[in-house]
Amino acid sequence: MVKLENNTNSKIDEIQVHKCMLQDLTRNSAYQKAIFDNKDNFNGKIVLDVGAGTGILSVFCAQAGAKRVYAVEASDIYKLAEEIVEENNFKDVITVIHSCVEDVTLPEDGKVDIIVSEWMGHFLLHEGMLDSVIWARDKFLRSNGLIFPENVTLYSTPCRVPSLNEDWKNVNGVSMVSFCNKLKTKSTNSPIIMNIKPEHLLSEPEIILWLDMREVTLEDIRCNKIQHLAVTDKPGRYQGICLWFTCSFPSTLLEPVVLSTHPEDPSTHWKQTVIALPADISVEKGQPIAYEIIIRRSEHDRRKYGLELEMLDADDVTHPEYCNCFKTKCILTRAVLEKYENNAFSNKKL
Repeated sequence: MVKLENNTNSKIDEIQVHKCMLQDLTRNSAYQKAIFDNKDNFNGKIVLDVGAGTGILSVFCAQAGAKRVYAVEASDIYKLAEEIVEENNFKDVITVIHSCVEDVTLPEDGKVDIIVSEWMGHFLLHEGMLDSVIWARDKFLRSNGLIFPENVTLYSTPCRVPSLNEDWKNVNGVSMVSFCNKLKTKSTNSPIIMNIKPEHLLSEPEIILWLDMREVTLEDIRCNKIQHLAVTDKPGRYQGICLWFTCSFPSTLLEPVVLSTHPEDPSTHWKQTVIALPADISVEKGQPIAYEIIIRRSEHDRRKYGLELEMLDADDVTHPEYCNCFKTKCILTRAVLEKYENNAFSNKKL
């Protein structure tokens, strides 16, 4: 199992983490737009912000017309959140609560109309706060309440990772293959958080996990094993598996707000997660690549997840009915299906 280590325990690191998030304009703008597009749903309502941090999402909710916002934050950053709430003149609307949400008791009937939370971590689940959001949903959210975001999707695809490979083969005229090999060995033992260029993706992305925030349970996120067959859409060097996620928000509009960490979209503080291969593999266009990913919760820390990657033989896994790979069986199957579809279309016209 490969793990990411958490090095954000000190107060200095905590401020730096929040600085990084506040400078993530893609993240901030997505939440702000999603909340402001739903002003009719926020107006006069009671909101719970789980893991409020500096309180920026709580302020968005107050600006959208919320009657009361409970900003729950377990860390000492809550003191700064209180200052920011007062600075923005929302002390009468936003109540900052220094506590884990699991220990909170809310006044009146103890129910809220909306839950907002920026709970996502690297590869969606690692060092995230989904457990706390699920707990808050089950205890506090009214039956017709809303959750921001309302669903999340995790994607994967094979990729090139030049920064771990060919970029090191010639450094100012000096061969650094030995250093490159050492770097790859270290990277294979731990997922890498980095930005991947869109042109380094080798196939169309595949959904490997989709969660509905109104229905997801703790058991749903304990362990997920996903087997996938990708088909390359270009030749290249297969050097790793790239993971990223998207979040969709409730909306009354035709185009709901989506927060995306796709390599094609503006970079976020989450970047992408890459599992590097110990050795790169040359692939052709149309080549099938089979692999299995296991996302497993740590037994020692419920907020941490491990990633396990196993490479599979593409001949040993089931290909989809309409597979675009260059295997003879799949080429023949495509030809038969296309002929059948063409005949059906011709008969329909008659």
